[in-house]
Amino acid sequence: MRKLSCVAPEWWDYTTLDMDIVNDAARLTPQDLQQLSRPGFRVVMYDTIEEFYLAEALEYIEAWKQSTPDNPAGICGPIGPTEQLPLVAQLVNAMDLNLGRLGAHFWGMDEWVLDGQAVGMDHPLSFAKTNNELCFDRIRDELKLPEANMHYPSGDLAEHSALYDKIRCVVMQGGQGDVKHWAFNDPVRRTGPYQDAPPSPEQYRQLGTRVVDLHPMTVMQNARTSGGGNISLVPTQATTVGPVETWKSEKVSIWQAGCHDNPFGMRLTTLMISKRLPDSAVPMSLLADHPNVQFNFFRPGLGTCEVEMH
Repeated sequence: MRKLSCVAPEWWDYTTLDMDIVNDAARLTPQDLQQLSRPGFRVVMYDTIEEFYLAEALEYIEAWKQSTPDNPAGICGPIGPTEQLPLVAQLVNAMDLNLGRLGAHFWGMDEWVLDGQAVGMDHPLSFAKTNNELCFDRIRDELKLPEANMHYPSGDLAEHSALYDKIRCVVMQGGQGDVKHWAFNDPVRRTGPYQDAPPSPEQYRQLGTRVVDLHPMTVMQNARTSGGGNISLVPTQATTVGPVETWKSEKVSIWQAGCHDNPFGMRLTTLMISKRLPDSAVPMSLLADHPNVQFNFFRPGLGTCEVEMH
């Protein structure tokens, strides 16, 4: 039987992995990481934070430019990171890119849930609110994305999922959280059929857009990054796109500036994807089986895994 998590014993997470994988990941240098590219998995490094976030913003533009009214296309984007969002609006305005005329679309990856319902834009941590304030409200009126073409997992979740069959998702962007998730695809609780082992990769990949319970690490991280450390402000449930929608996206692009996950975490998932070691206790590692994944790193944000007391 696998060991208990040293963070949350009633959950699965990366602390239940075999120590050989953990030690191999911790030894990786930034140069080692770049050499982990393989067919279907590309590792890209950026040396300045400006080019990092500009490249992320350009993925929006490149996806929307592929859209036509007869063959609509779009991008699924995250909150976390957010620094790319004002750049997206600035690029659309500078290029006079008429998103409505193109038939472009946008999916939000996830949203917080309170009392069984996705939060509204009056919630201070609302992802839809953040997207509007940092990006979509900054685009000139004549160029704006039509409201009907903006899709958040806040209503009929089956309908939200079905849109991935009707509209090309050119790229699904994301960050990586402390618990090694993309969107809110967290590890599951250690209970019922998953008492002694987490779901197999095949089982986890059957999950689509849904309401999820959040791992304690995710709640703590979001309090740290978005709530000034006020854990009571952060909901413990969310809606999220799942592996089903992710595998319908032509490309998965993960952006890691070193602000969300830590040096060890960024190395761990890169190693597991490169070496095809999927394990649902490390949800990001399941992308080992996706045909087109790109990890984007701000090189100075990679840090080291050496012991350094503070």
